[in-house]
Amino acid sequence: MSQSDAILDRLMSLHPKVIDLSLDRMHRLLAALGHPERRVPPVIHIAGTNGKGSTQAMIRAGLQAGGARVHAYTSPHLARFHERIRLAGELIAEADLAAALEECEAANDGQPITFFEITTAAAFLAFSRTPADYTLLEVGLGGRLDATNVIDAPCLTVITPVSIDHTQYLGETLPLIAGEKAGIIKRGVPVIVGPQQDEALRVIEARASGLTAPVFAHGQHWMIARDRDGMVYQDDHGLWDLPLPNLIGPHQIQNAGTALAALRHLGATDVQAQAAVTQAEWPARMQRLKHGPLVDLAGPQAELWLDGGHNPAGGEALAATLSALPPRPTHLVCGMLNTKDIAGYLRPLAAHACWLTAIDIPGEPNTLPAETTAGVASSVGMTATTATDAAAAIGGIVSRDPKARILICGSLYLAGRILRENG
Repeated sequence: MSQSDAILDRLMSLHPKVIDLSLDRMHRLLAALGHPERRVPPVIHIAGTNGKGSTQAMIRAGLQAGGARVHAYTSPHLARFHERIRLAGELIAEADLAAALEECEAANDGQPITFFEITTAAAFLAFSRTPADYTLLEVGLGGRLDATNVIDAPCLTVITPVSIDHTQYLGETLPLIAGEKAGIIKRGVPVIVGPQQDEALRVIEARASGLTAPVFAHGQHWMIARDRDGMVYQDDHGLWDLPLPNLIGPHQIQNAGTALAALRHLGATDVQAQAAVTQAEWPARMQRLKHGPLVDLAGPQAELWLDGGHNPAGGEALAATLSALPPRPTHLVCGMLNTKDIAGYLRPLAAHACWLTAIDIPGEPNTLPAETTAGVASSVGMTATTATDAAAAIGGIVSRDPKARILICGSLYLAGRILRENG
């Protein structure tokens, strides 16, 4: 176990709840640390239900193509915690991570604080000590009471599509959830708004109006559309004629539009726009796995894919992606958390998958039992069975269909486990 892993294990015990949305504990700890959040490079704050990570990755690729040094914060991690914090473009080094965590642990002095709060404080500490030109800050959950929402004056805020998710924390209706996401909007700070349902957009626009924050919304101030084998982005400054995003799926065109709108506001060039959509990297978002033990198990004729989407909107995006791929029998290997709308996630996929094999998420206390997942899959029209783990599921699928397209899906926690198992 690394030094940072040992510290992270200790930090897990500081608060009885995994999620407890509040800013009080965060403000207390940041004050004890000397307010590092006030010394980070200019912040681009990103909230939304879906597409936050992909949009952040494209903004980062565009900024870096222009020579900028970019910090980035995201969650959750997939294979190891270090993925959450990038310092000037590079994953945080073990020594730097351990030092920041230890300092936050000492400053907190054993007081109650959530794991996400204290590790977010560690990210601010690391960002404040490493020179960079921008800080990309992704909200963990919601926005208004999220631990990242302690930046008084970001240079830009971004809200990706809002949909129903985390209702136990954010509210049961789309307007309530949109209100929580819109909590990142700051007085006078421009906000880029990705594609939204009307009732969500009204809430976001009302919040921005009350804070005199200029709004740059999809469909009003900018638009993006596929054009044959490429896409066209357009706003008041003109056109960008670009290739399709290297991140796979029709929904990535809309994510690209949001990223391009942000980059346009930041003064990006044509070269930076091109880099944003062709050089972004974001694992476990319809990622084709091409080597490793699980790929070897699948055999040379099968395709093995991985996606971490986990809510109804994610299921719809995944269904659209599958429909755009060349026809091939598709088998799902699915594991989900018990806090998710599993029927809402699986229903759009039923028309695109010939079989679903349900598994537990290894080592995850909140996993939905495989039998329950299979039962819900059957109820939405899928042929479903269970397996003990992903390897057993893959082995069973290729024994029936050596040329199968196999998609492992349902949770970022499962996706992280698969990436570790597959090396």
